[in-house]
Amino acid sequence: MNILVAILQGALVCAVAPLFTGLSRVIRAKMHNRRGPSILQDYRDIAKLLARPETVAEGSSFALRLMPAIFFAVTFMLAMGLPIFSQESPLPVFGDAITIMYALALARFFFALTGIDSSNAFAGIGSIRELLMSVLIEPSMLLALFATALICGSTDIASMGRHIAAGDVTAPVAAVLAAIAFAVACYMELGKLPYDQAEAEQELQEGPLAELSGPSLAIAKLAMGMKQVVVVSWFCTIFVPWGEPATLGAAAVLGAAVFLVKCLIDFAICGLIENSVSRSRFKVLGNQTWAVVGIAVLALVFVVVGV
Repeated sequence: MNILVAILQGALVCAVAPLFTGLSRVIRAKMHNRRGPSILQDYRDIAKLLARPETVAEGSSFALRLMPAIFFAVTFMLAMGLPIFSQESPLPVFGDAITIMYALALARFFFALTGIDSSNAFAGIGSIRELLMSVLIEPSMLLALFATALICGSTDIASMGRHIAAGDVTAPVAAVLAAIAFAVACYMELGKLPYDQAEAEQELQEGPLAELSGPSLAIAKLAMGMKQVVVVSWFCTIFVPWGEPATLGAAAVLGAAVFLVKCLIDFAICGLIENSVSRSRFKVLGNQTWAVVGIAVLALVFVVVGV
């Protein structure tokens, strides 16, 4: 039963990922007073890419060919482990905070390796930029999760969510600070302005995709959208755990509806924030990420103090 629920969760995230990425594009167009694309445009783009032939860069190795499948598999696996339909994880082995961080690091590694493997200078610079983003963002995420794990007594995200939902936390102020730090880190991970531009095909952010085409590019783009949904769900599972049923069962349909509403609200908020700020220079990103690290460290201090 749990395996079936996990597969359904992964399929749901896969199905709605282009919808939420399309929503971000629609919000951007409306706030810029443009007509913009349809909210279903990403589905059409993926369908077109799947129907096109694939070309491979000369001299590239297996990394370029395997990256889309590995990226998709990692995001699908994480979607299977998240407590989406209820407050219980159908596959707890994939629902551990440490496992999720390592899995995301694996996907990022192969994503960056693709750009270097293609022997394309533009893609290589994009890969270096991707790894630099990882160095700047992941410490704040780890510190915030570590503080929350100390508060809740577990690294299992379902258990963290249950403790937060019940108010069973030993340091409430630390929990609030950890939530703020993790929220900002997740926003950076989504690749939104002012830090990045998630649909910038010609920008360095998607430089590693420069040598992909056809079905491989379609799978990579779908996996990137799924990663955004997984990151948003990760935050909601731990720090906004209210609304889902306590256990798996017939109420799982209600849990799926609540999950979709939460993602819709989160993506709408991110879209509003993204289009209300100007793009900043990449070199100042480190100053802002260290501020987030400071908030996460302060949360750890408050955990020790017990506040």
